[in-house]
Amino acid sequence: MELLTMHFLFNLALLIVLLFFILMWAEKSGIKRLNKGTATLYFISSLVLCYVFSYELNEEIVLDLRIVPFMIGGLYMGLSPILGLLIIVIRGFHGIDFGFYIAVGFYGLFSYLIWAISPWFMKRTAKFKILFSVGVTLLISILLLVGLEIMAPPNHPLDVWFAYLFVPPLGVAMISYIMEVIEKNVLLRQRLVKAEKLDAVEQMGAAISHEIRNPLTSAMGFLQLLEDDLLDVKKQKQYLSIMKEELATAEKVIQDYLTFSKPTMDSIEVFEVQEELGKILKLLQPSANKNSVKVESEYTSLSLIEGDRQKFHQCFVNVVKNAIESMPNGGDLSVTTHSNASHVTIMIQDTGVGMTKEQIERLGEPYYSTKGDKGTGLGVMVANSIVKAMKGTVHVKSKVGVGSIFTFTFQLSNKNDKIFSNQDSHYATVGR
Repeated sequence: MELLTMHFLFNLALLIVLLFFILMWAEKSGIKRLNKGTATLYFISSLVLCYVFSYELNEEIVLDLRIVPFMIGGLYMGLSPILGLLIIVIRGFHGIDFGFYIAVGFYGLFSYLIWAISPWFMKRTAKFKILFSVGVTLLISILLLVGLEIMAPPNHPLDVWFAYLFVPPLGVAMISYIMEVIEKNVLLRQRLVKAEKLDAVEQMGAAISHEIRNPLTSAMGFLQLLEDDLLDVKKQKQYLSIMKEELATAEKVIQDYLTFSKPTMDSIEVFEVQEELGKILKLLQPSANKNSVKVESEYTSLSLIEGDRQKFHQCFVNVVKNAIESMPNGGDLSVTTHSNASHVTIMIQDTGVGMTKEQIERLGEPYYSTKGDKGTGLGVMVANSIVKAMKGTVHVKSKVGVGSIFTFTFQLSNKNDKIFSNQDSHYATVGR
């Protein structure tokens, strides 16, 4: 293998390496596909690279692989006018001679032709696009070789012909194949995400329909009983009370779904974490008594955070209620807080049935519940959404048969140090 062929192969290797680094940069930058901006950067850099590693056949003829980025960039991205102009400018650095005017005419014509057919080209199949790119490149290489033989016959024609007939088509085939694979992967990823979203919507729709249908069916039944003219007043009040409860249940399911789907903070205010936790434990004390659960709370300091007080309350009602229900045969529930200069940590620990690693990973998925048919999973979903909206974090640690620990972290309000810097820590215990 002689000089020009080896020179071209080395240049092609550099173009492939450059593409590799461009794709790595795009992936780290969150760019899913080789968009026009990234592509322009790559193809312009490639042309400069071809110019740096060009081969001077004589004073007027400069040979390089500029046709490879020009062809791919023009057909796939519609960049041929920009790339053609850049090639002409770069060629001008070698001198304004007969070869320069040849480059102006050749790339001026082909820039327009490739730009014109690019929209048609992009509608073809991947196989057709690769074969078409290689075929056009081979045709242009033959035209360049014929022109070269007429204007300045090379000293080593076999080397020159082999280099032009083999390396540029190979480079175009490799780079176009890489671009087709990238595009295919992007489309597959988009389809997968879309399928997952549709599956989640289907699950959520079925679960919401089921959860709302039950109380509405019950309410409709009692409504039919109320149509009896002979029904006494006491029964009417009883049925109306039951209907009210069932409709409230349906309304809660809808409200939970709305909170999950759009966890915006309706009203931002500064409130005390420990005070809200105390209210929640007091509210759920009857449920704890029913399950023979001993509830303890320990607050090392008073902490102020900013957020929606009502949604914070809703979040921890769901979490504490789930913890209590995980101990149907009794147990211990501990609610503690710790704070430093910038954050407050809320730890909720139970001695319930616990969860496996798989169950922990699925917490917060649409309508996945560790309670089986008895739960909808909305409680955890809502809690996660509220914590995220309040810019907090949640970490779950659990072991089957031992219990679970939910650790929440929220940023303290700027007013915290001014008001509570001298407050003493305190301890509270709520009995069975």
